[in-house]
Amino acid sequence: MDNEPIVLMSSREIEKMRQAGQTAAELLAYLEPMVKPGVTTQELNDAAEEWTQKRGAKSAPLGYPNGSSNPFPRSICTSVNEVVCHGIPNIKQILRDGDIINIDVTPLVDGYHGDTSKTFFVGTPSPIARKLVEVTEECLWRGIREVKPNAKIGDIGAAIQEYAESQGFSVVRDFVGHGVGRTFHTAPQIPHYGTRGKGKKLRPGMVFTIEPMINEGTWEIEVLGDKWTAVTIDRKLSAQFEHTVAVTEDGVDILTLPPALVPA
Repeated sequence: MDNEPIVLMSSREIEKMRQAGQTAAELLAYLEPMVKPGVTTQELNDAAEEWTQKRGAKSAPLGYPNGSSNPFPRSICTSVNEVVCHGIPNIKQILRDGDIINIDVTPLVDGYHGDTSKTFFVGTPSPIARKLVEVTEECLWRGIREVKPNAKIGDIGAAIQEYAESQGFSVVRDFVGHGVGRTFHTAPQIPHYGTRGKGKKLRPGMVFTIEPMINEGTWEIEVLGDKWTAVTIDRKLSAQFEHTVAVTEDGVDILTLPPALVPA
């Protein structure tokens, strides 16, 4: 991926990405009230698929990647507790009080991908679960605040890693943020750990995701037999938050903010 050329988007293309990003944010907001004990992850998936179709959009994860012998079989990712990412919704997985769940959505709108995710509490979380989720969300914002022209990709990862580790948590290395646009995953890769001043230089028109996955225990993960579901190797909790951002002439534009938070 990182050997691919980095696409710099025009203002028109970034507005298309904003439309897709707003759709993604609205989908998460629609699903949030459904996240409660007794609900299955399959029910969340089916609600997301129905909502997406009614909006005239497509669910990019469903059947991804095209032509694969093992395409992703659902419309959203639902990653519960020790699942780091790419959890597959299913009828047997029933949410229980105290669970945490990351819901990752990517509607495809007019050819552009809107990619965002959020970790939700199911009922009342444990103290460690609450702290992990709050730290992970702060990691996302610390990473976003590093985005500006002439900054380096390593600045983003360093800010995230410094804060996560200062709070006693670890940063997943195996999955990273990525360029996104008409293509779901493209250059550049955005690690959530790293060294300030290292990596590619950020330039206006670059659009990519920042999506830190922060673990309660070790950063190490393993992928289960379905070849999608990634879990913490020690089976401790993992949380994730994700926004799609664009580098602007003077800073950063968050394309997946919920409508209520979009600046007027």
